[in-house]
Amino acid sequence: MARGIVKFNDPMCKGCGLCIGYCPKGILKLDTTRMNDKGYNLVTNEKPEECIGCAICAQMCPDSVITVYKEET
Repeated sequence: MARGIVKFNDPMCKGCGLCIGYCPKGILKLDTTRMNDKGYNLVTNEKPEECIGCAICAQMCPDSVITVYKEET
């Protein structure tokens, strides 16, 4: 089964949370301990091993901050 690898362009993220709300696995979270230069908290993948590579998060991101790669296991 393919596994997804989610990459975030952190400097461009505004922490809107759309990706978090649409992740079917519920593995994306707003990291309140990190922020970018603009002062926005960043999104992180808390359980990367559970990502299925569906790329819904990337489709929902209004700023094209997310890229999803599929890795065959």
